[in-house]
Amino acid sequence: MIIKKAKFIISAAKLSQCPDFGLPEIALLGRSNVGKSSFINRLTNNSKLAKTSNKPGKTRLINLFDFDEKYIVADLPGYGYAKVSKETQNDWQKNLEEYLLKRSSLKLLIQFIDSRHEIQKNDLQMQEWLFHNKLDSIVIATKIDLTPKSKIQTKINELKKVTQRDVLPFSTQDNRYNETIIKYIENRIL
Repeated sequence: MIIKKAKFIISAAKLSQCPDFGLPEIALLGRSNVGKSSFINRLTNNSKLAKTSNKPGKTRLINLFDFDEKYIVADLPGYGYAKVSKETQNDWQKNLEEYLLKRSSLKLLIQFIDSRHEIQKNDLQMQEWLFHNKLDSIVIATKIDLTPKSKIQTKINELKKVTQRDVLPFSTQDNRYNETIIKYIENRIL
């Protein structure tokens, strides 16, 4: 199972600027620089589809992508550290909350957590917010290739226990997890 045709559609600052495509939608959540844009590029085998950066805060809008004309993927601004004003961060938060709570086509949220580190305070706050608002979500453990192979399953189990969600490993270095992730997502939303 692979993504054969993916394309960037539009960037929007808020929900009212997001067109209705009549397709199910998934949204990518995570700290700044956790690998959401790289995830899109790896799953689509197109390193230039979503813009990536080593600098936190590069994604500042809701970026919508069409995957095989079957569903929409929304790459959202990261939470946590970014060199922007408090006012800008507050605007992002308000616009993202509106999008996550009112987007009728939104079927699944994917929270990205860096597997190299202990789960961060803002990751836990996001989990609490998702639970409180009864939003369907899973976790992608990014940068799993930097975790020793003997410790990958332990890390996945730790994240499952803490988040109480399904956790899937992901690597930007190779495609070994891609088919499992795509199949899982499509089984949940299609």
